[in-house]
Amino acid sequence: MRIFYAAGAQPHGGLTESSIWFQNLHGALRDLGHDVVRFDFDLEPFYLHVDPAKPDTETFVEAQRATLEDALLRQVSEAHAIRPVDVFFSYFYSSFARPEVIRRITDLGIVTVNWYCNASYQFHLVSEIALAFSYCLVPERFRLDDYRAAGATPIYCQEAANPDFYGPRDVPRELDVTFVGSAYGDRPAHLRALLDAGLDGHAWGPGWSELAQPRSRPARLRRTGSVVKARALGRRVPPPLLEPSVCGSPLSDDEMVETFSRSRICLGFSSVGDTARSRNPIRQVRLRDFEVPMSGAFYLLEYVDEIEDFFVPGREIVCFEGRADLVDKCRYYLDHDAEREAIAEAGRRRALADHTWQKRLGDAFAEMGLDGR
Repeated sequence: MRIFYAAGAQPHGGLTESSIWFQNLHGALRDLGHDVVRFDFDLEPFYLHVDPAKPDTETFVEAQRATLEDALLRQVSEAHAIRPVDVFFSYFYSSFARPEVIRRITDLGIVTVNWYCNASYQFHLVSEIALAFSYCLVPERFRLDDYRAAGATPIYCQEAANPDFYGPRDVPRELDVTFVGSAYGDRPAHLRALLDAGLDGHAWGPGWSELAQPRSRPARLRRTGSVVKARALGRRVPPPLLEPSVCGSPLSDDEMVETFSRSRICLGFSSVGDTARSRNPIRQVRLRDFEVPMSGAFYLLEYVDEIEDFFVPGREIVCFEGRADLVDKCRYYLDHDAEREAIAEAGRRRALADHTWQKRLGDAFAEMGLDGR
């Protein structure tokens, strides 16, 4: 098939050096044998202005959206004139283009498909544009009815990993417990719990360096005072102090995959957004849940029931529930090398067999009635 591809290279503005989505989605489409035409436009500023609740979003959209729409319609039309385009594939928010612009692409006889992976807690950011697409690829099973209620046609398409990029690296397993990802919600508290239990833990990603402070007596006193004040006022407790040696800046894509291989235990957290520190957090299966096993690393994931549709807990990955369980399981698997490595190997075999982007997208195109394999 001939596919017009309109998506940014990175997952969000905090990872300016990443090309994860390009590695995963674009690479898989090419591997499936499709002729992929890329949208020649810098979408990254638009990914920084997706939330209407932020003060500058409306101003940015009013000033810039028409430019994107004009370039999009022109390039799609030009590509379609050279040789018919079968599928328009995007990662768009409502702030990128108006529904009528997407419908104009559909009117050319092109199947329009939008991929989006944050609807678990940010469906409102795509609800306006979703109904304009022929299909929406949705990894959050519990949001399918929300898409239908908005007038869209969703297809359940869970996240995955591209084996062309994710795989074991030839480096020693020299780090005990690691996490790669943003420092939000209760993630810093989980890392603090590991450190307080005497375990060796490290984290890299947006926000971790800002949490790093020496555990000096004045710092501890300031932290204690902040916690007491927050609790007295009914406010959110500030994140814990973390030693600078355990907190790192965002890694490059290659450094991330290498870190998986360097780690005896890789952590995953399922709670999303600001819900992570609430009494009723929203949990979902995430991209990392396939990246780590695909890379041949041992994966210890905060339990979410949907993960059992993709891996067998205890055999292909391991799950924890709460900080005490996290500490106990880290201790256990750090002391049982053979069992840990056997689970890592089983997780990689399962990921390679069932959880590649090539398979996910091929299955989705088949469900659309397209020759997508």
